[in-house]
Amino acid sequence: MVQSSNQRLTLEEFLALPEGDITYEFVNGEAVPKYKNDEMSPKFFHSTVQKTLLIFLDQCFHNQGRVEVEWAVKLKLQNQDWIPVPDLTYVSYNRLPADWLLDEACPVAPELVIEIISPGQTFGEIAEKATDYVKAGVSRVWVVDTKARIVTVFASSSLLITYRSDQVITDDLLPKLEITPNAIFQQAGLNP
Repeated sequence: MVQSSNQRLTLEEFLALPEGDITYEFVNGEAVPKYKNDEMSPKFFHSTVQKTLLIFLDQCFHNQGRVEVEWAVKLKLQNQDWIPVPDLTYVSYNRLPADWLLDEACPVAPELVIEIISPGQTFGEIAEKATDYVKAGVSRVWVVDTKARIVTVFASSSLLITYRSDQVITDDLLPKLEITPNAIFQQAGLNP
C-alpha cells in the first residue's frame, strides 16, 4: 500500500485498509510504515527482549488485563486521531472489560506501552514518541535500549527515570510489576 502525499486518509479509511506484510501507524492523516527500511526492522535482540517482556508481563498481570504484541491503539494527539502500534501493550480489565472481544485496535489508552529501540532508530526518536504516548493518555511508557541495556520510564506524573543494571523497576500504578534491566536481558539470553 502506498499513500499519496496529497491525499489524507480519514480514521475510518485507515482502519479499513487491508492487512499486509508492512505494519502501518496512523499519523497526521497518513499511513506511515512503523519501520521505514530494513535497517530499522526488528532484529534478534529486539525480538528476544519483546518475547521475554511478553512472558514476564503476561505472568505478572494474569487475569488482570491484556498483554499484547504489536496491537494498534486508538489515541488522540493534539485533537487528531493517532494510531501507533507499540511493541507491547498492557491494558487492564478496569479500562477494557474482560468480555470485550472485537477484532480491532485497542479503543482505550493503555496503562503501559513498551517500545524497544530497533537498529536504525535513535533514543531521541523513540523518546519523542514516548512523550506523545503520555500526552495522549497512556499512563506509562517504557523505552528499552538493547544496546545500552537500559529501560527508561516515561509518565505524566513524574520526570523520566532510567533504570540500569540491578535497579528495580517498580510502579505504584502497576504494583505487581518488579524487575531489573539485568533480569530482562539475562532472561532474553543477551547478557554475557
